Amino acid sequence: MPELTRRSLLAATTAAAAAATLPASAADPAAPSLKGKSVFITGASSGFGRVGAEHYARLGAKVFATMRNLPRPEANELIELAARESLDITVLPLDVQSDAEIAEAVGTAQRMAGGALDIVINNAGIGVTGPVEVQDMAATQLAFDTNVFGVQRVIRAVLPAMRARKSGLIFNISSQLGRVIAPAGGHYSATKFALEALSEQLAYELAPHGVEVCIIQPGGYPTKVWVNRNRYNLELKARIDAERAAGYPELIARMGTETGSGRSADPADVPRAIAEIAALPAGRRPLRRAVHPGNKPQEAINRVAAETQVAWLGNSPVGPWVKAVHD
Repeated sequence: MPELTRRSLLAATTAAAAAATLPASAADPAAPSLKGKSVFITGASSGFGRVGAEHYARLGAKVFATMRNLPRPEANELIELAARESLDITVLPLDVQSDAEIAEAVGTAQRMAGGALDIVINNAGIGVTGPVEVQDMAATQLAFDTNVFGVQRVIRAVLPAMRARKSGLIFNISSQLGRVIAPAGGHYSATKFALEALSEQLAYELAPHGVEVCIIQPGGYPTKVWVNRNRYNLELKARIDAERAAGYPELIARMGTETGSGRSADPADVPRAIAEIAALPAGRRPLRRAVHPGNKPQEAINRVAAETQVAWLGNSPVGPWVKAVHD
């Protein structure tokens, strides 16, 4: 295999890279421009997905905001906002647990975009907390089916067109808990650790194809994730048998009671970081970005992991791919 660099692997996307560094938004001279870019988002009914749909559209992108269980008020609100502000936002039904809905939504978005999608943001995710032992298989399957298998379904749907065009950018929303672990976190860290591994492997394999992957690692933000988590937690709590409940009384007592109150970080931090990275030239984008104004314990692990991967595989047959991602 010839010696490759991150830049040479993506040389075929030079024109696209130049287009990514577009003039700043007229509304905010400091903001990057996403004019001419198509952005596909999962889980856009609330949180990072909803704030992001608005943000990317205001930066000039053609946004496909997907969410499950349509029709729903959140979809109507986003459609009304788009009409009011003349934003290019299309709301599509998509449940990341449904292969059929993913195929339909991706196909529709590609037709409307005129080809492969430029940016895909795998944002949909859930949390179910509590001790590992009390996570029954229903809770375990729900967590993995949404946070890991859902991402796998989406990337399989979008990648053929991206590879054929030899350009594209995939953002997977992980968490700082995808690198560090807190007791009583249920399977949340387990799913996010899996997502981190899936994403990094994917980044290596896509390097020769001109498609990039970026893992976003948010800290705790005051989004609707807390409301949804409490619903799942209370449902699980009602199913815990007495023998297991007796083993973790204090941890189980907290399940379904957390509100996210006291968290003041702005959820728009995440879409702002995504837009900033998306506007960078191809080949210059980071594999990982920690996003939170507070402590970022995962950054030390990110650095050591990157050094370890390059030291272990840098001189192997796949070394050029690994170096292309980490240089």
